[in-house]
Amino acid sequence: MDNQWGRQRRRWLGAGAGSALLALAGCAGRAPAVSPGATPARPAAPTRTDRTARAVPALRAGAQIAVVSPASAVSGAPEAAARWLESRGYSARLMTSQRLDAPFEYLAGPDSLRLAQLHSAFADPQIDAIWCLQGGFGSWRLLPQLDYALIRENPKPFIGYSDITALHLALQRQAGFVTFHGPMPGQDFRFGRNEPTESLTWAMLNGELGQGSWIEAPGDSPLMTLASGTASGRLVGGNLALISALMGTPYEIDTEDAILFFEDVNELPARVDRMLAQLKASGKLRQAAGVLIGTFTRGASGNAYAAERRYQPLMREIFQPLGIPVLAGWPSGHGDPNLILPLGARVTLDAERGALRLDQAVVAAPTTAARFPQAA
Repeated sequence: MDNQWGRQRRRWLGAGAGSALLALAGCAGRAPAVSPGATPARPAAPTRTDRTARAVPALRAGAQIAVVSPASAVSGAPEAAARWLESRGYSARLMTSQRLDAPFEYLAGPDSLRLAQLHSAFADPQIDAIWCLQGGFGSWRLLPQLDYALIRENPKPFIGYSDITALHLALQRQAGFVTFHGPMPGQDFRFGRNEPTESLTWAMLNGELGQGSWIEAPGDSPLMTLASGTASGRLVGGNLALISALMGTPYEIDTEDAILFFEDVNELPARVDRMLAQLKASGKLRQAAGVLIGTFTRGASGNAYAAERRYQPLMREIFQPLGIPVLAGWPSGHGDPNLILPLGARVTLDAERGALRLDQAVVAAPTTAARFPQAA
């Protein structure tokens, strides 16, 4: 494992090395509403801020990482996440809770508790990064009550994907710093993921990938250039169902002059067609500078490779008339491997090369360089 990580790291760093730069108890059975007598001040609806996303502090050696569950929860996952982080040399702070009883069993505690945990993780200066345990459902319920000023004043790595897309979209609108669409301990690392899932994650969070570095998919990835060319812009997006669900809200995606990334799971081609038609009708596709299409898993019959191919005629029909670079089959999302992506950061998409270049630092160099984590 150590040699494999070393080889991956040297390959990435070769392209741009010089420029790198209160745990709360569970509340099963309670209604997912704000606690009685404790009505938090409702922040102003988020608006567009400076489009240049700030780099967040890089992870230092021995950093303390909060594990939060803003969406769903599975028994045993928090403890497994803590063991995994500690095996990599980090300190884990579990800020998770038990899932509610029916009919809200899809939530990891009431909204007020999940909101308090998220706010505490950002506010605590001893916490260096926030890693979402898993996706599921319910992150969108927190958006109107988030304290965006608090979050904006305490930038730190925030990592997650799937349902966590709702939080990414809101933070991109309001917080002004890079967030990371990436693998989660309770949904990915708990079960193991193929390389370079883990090594790329640490390389990006530790600051070993700097401005000018290229992110390349493994050689066996089912990449397909649907429209050739290169394009530069902010990287935006996430889970397609969440992008679609938040259209028409203050948190909807901003694709103007951006590289649009999307992926999904358990969505039939017909439903994907409908969601993309919505984005097209809203003008979101026309505004984009380029498109990066991630994995689409468990939505079409056949093996993983054949299933991915089922979506490509639809993607080609929708995106080729736009006259912008489009790369499909990128291994980020619910597949394996699952490559981390820096949302809000300026990148260049090279659809013919099948790669993504970082056009800015996504983390600020730590005062004490963090060592590359080693497996226990």
